[in-house]
Amino acid sequence: FIMARRITYKFKNQPREINFAKDKYRDMYHAIAAAEGIDLTNYLKMEQQVEMTSKGSSAVRNFRDQEFARMGFSDVYFIKE
Repeated sequence: FIMARRITYKFKNQPREINFAKDKYRDMYHAIAAAEGIDLTNYLKMEQQVEMTSKGSSAVRNFRDQEFARMGFSDVYFIKE
């Protein structure tokens, strides 16, 4: 049994809420992009390059936060059940 969780976020300042299943998506960012129909192919290539060239995980996190903000996402959180 996989516990379903919910994600709350804003897309272009519109509040949204979706279900999240760990078996379907790598993380909540993949789930929200899929919910909005956004192709992450180029993002994932860039993320991989950042991972390979950066020394710590903060560079990858900063890159992700900036890119998702650029795509129109904000206030991305898991909802505590």
